Amino acid sequence: MDVHKTLENIPLFSGLKEADLKTISSHAITRSFPKNTIVMTEGDITNTLYVIHSGKVKVFLNDEHGKEIILARLEPNEYFGELSLLDGGARSASVMTLEPTTVAVISKADFDAYLVNNPTVALTLLETLTKKIRHLTENVRGLALLDVYGRIARVLLDMAKEIDGKLIIDERPSQQEIAKMVGASREMVSRILKDLSTGGYIDIKKDHILIHQKLPPAW
Repeated sequence: MDVHKTLENIPLFSGLKEADLKTISSHAITRSFPKNTIVMTEGDITNTLYVIHSGKVKVFLNDEHGKEIILARLEPNEYFGELSLLDGGARSASVMTLEPTTVAVISKADFDAYLVNNPTVALTLLETLTKKIRHLTENVRGLALLDVYGRIARVLLDMAKEIDGKLIIDERPSQQEIAKMVGASREMVSRILKDLSTGGYIDIKKDHILIHQKLPPAW
């Protein structure tokens, strides 16, 4: 794993001088986790930043009864754990790998040292946190104001990327994953996806979903 290249590819560190980037890369620790491994747990008192080099993770919350809601899925060149770097508080969510994953781990002490010398990093971090807060606000709005179909449609569009003029979810999430994202049953998700497929709005393949046209406003 080339930690230097990994950090260079994310906006949080892209503004660093080359010498600073090399130094913080040399201090980072590389860790690899198998699929379905808990990387950090809600409530843990730790203060490290994880930058994803390869693989995918989910950020989630659950209760004592095992009910789970997925807050986000993160991919290479994204990171998690930044809140504890800033306030030293407990982890606000849990993170688990969705496939074999390799990360660069940066300690709070190293990160703080670079904030002092590179205030632009702090500004970039604030911008990133602002985007995440806005995203969480939209999630809350969806859970409170949208019906199940509306929440599923929003998740599909959020996950889709435009490739060659087409909207594609290139790694299809399971129906159970979608259910945990929208706070609904897997059976309800299955029914809505089947209806959208029958209506010609989406095409569900083994490993991806193709969105053919604008999804209807209601179902």
